[in-house]
Amino acid sequence: MKALVYTDTQEITYRDEPQPSPRVGDVVMDVSAAAICGSDMHAYHGHDERRVPPLILGHEVCGTVIDGKHAGKRMVINPLMTCGVCHDCLSGRSNLCTKRELIGMYLQGAFADQVAIEERNLLEIPDDMNPISASITEPTATALHAIALVERIAYRPLSEMRCLVLGGGAIGLLAALVLKAKGASQIDLGETNALRRASIDEQHCATTYDPIKDQPPHLGDYDVVLDCVGSGITRKVSCEAVRPGGIISHVGLQDSEGGFDSRKITLQEVTVLGNYCYTTADMKASIDMLYQERLGNLNWIDVRPMSAGGQAFDDLHNGRVAAAKIVLQPDHLIN
Repeated sequence: MKALVYTDTQEITYRDEPQPSPRVGDVVMDVSAAAICGSDMHAYHGHDERRVPPLILGHEVCGTVIDGKHAGKRMVINPLMTCGVCHDCLSGRSNLCTKRELIGMYLQGAFADQVAIEERNLLEIPDDMNPISASITEPTATALHAIALVERIAYRPLSEMRCLVLGGGAIGLLAALVLKAKGASQIDLGETNALRRASIDEQHCATTYDPIKDQPPHLGDYDVVLDCVGSGITRKVSCEAVRPGGIISHVGLQDSEGGFDSRKITLQEVTVLGNYCYTTADMKASIDMLYQERLGNLNWIDVRPMSAGGQAFDDLHNGRVAAAKIVLQPDHLIN
């Protein structure tokens, strides 16, 4: 089969690879669409010691199952494989399972004609659902999970809250779209890339600004700050931007530098939430939101053939992409 392989730092090679080798309980899926995640870029930059080349990356995927009880069905993959029997799995917090695995990390991923996955990690999608929309179920679930955690502890509904999103990548844009769908009273979004700001402006889901030049428009008065970057700089901005009694939702994982103002967090009773991935319930809710077009028409997604994946990674690396998300499709589905 053809596959896009991470072969070295900032090197992605499109080449022939062996067919997937299913483990016990696995099925094989013909890939219809697979999206590039920020963690794939992290590996591409050589910043993820868990992803060792040569490796097929990619975990945001939909396709058609070719064996097992779901053979012939169009499905989305929940790429987070868990034990299913620990306390966290049984209490609905499978994302915290200490034995979790992820395709495209140690196991071969979905930037290929086919991918193997545990059968219990398949989620059915409507027969007429666009595979491009379905392929971004996983990042949508990440954004939805972060916002659901905020709603669980918020002192008033989102419709009365002023929100700030830091970062206009896929998670940041999807967070803004989810906030809009849930009726947030005001949404501001900081993004350094001018191309992305222009693309986000077309979605009419947030008021954008350039954090290199400007401060958040309502500094110190945000009920909720979603840090979808996760750097020392954005953690500092989060603390400056949030109002007393507000919530900082930390989603991104760019670095582990400082930035949190523990004094302000303590004296002003600011809540800081950590977020990791999503649950199966978040994935199912995301499929529904995407299928019903509650997040818009998704025309901001950039679709390219798998063979052009190396150029896609290079374009993302050099900031030449307006789209918050690039989705790759096997060449035979496009040509």
